[in-house]
Amino acid sequence: MVKPDGVQRGLIGEVISRIERRGLKIAALKMIHVTPELARKQYADHAEKPFFKALAAFVTSGPVVAMVVEGPAANRLVRNIVGALDPEEAAPGSIRGDFTVSKRYNVIHGSDSPENAKREIGLFFSGDEIFSYETASEKWLTVTE
Repeated sequence: MVKPDGVQRGLIGEVISRIERRGLKIAALKMIHVTPELARKQYADHAEKPFFKALAAFVTSGPVVAMVVEGPAANRLVRNIVGALDPEEAAPGSIRGDFTVSKRYNVIHGSDSPENAKREIGLFFSGDEIFSYETASEKWLTVTE
């Protein structure tokens, strides 16, 4: 998900481009305004932490771009593209390494596990909004034997 700061900074295309250039596919994509209720569901595991109120206020402050990414090891690869939460630890070349200076305003959210990805996808998308398809370049990205 491209967070409100990423949308406001015009980084939607950059984020999508990095994901696609890696060889992953966008299976679903939409711009929405996260409601307080949706923020509570998405970040339920942080609800009791001291930073939750600020996190919820931030993610509901403007539109976000939610997406579903598919491909071999998609969750791990996206986490690498995203980079570490702490901008001082985020590798150059990662989204956070190139575009963030704050843990709070960090451009992008990536699910931390395949299980959480499945749960979060269900919060943002219905099944008929997710498209699986084959690209012409897939045979050049993975070995099938």
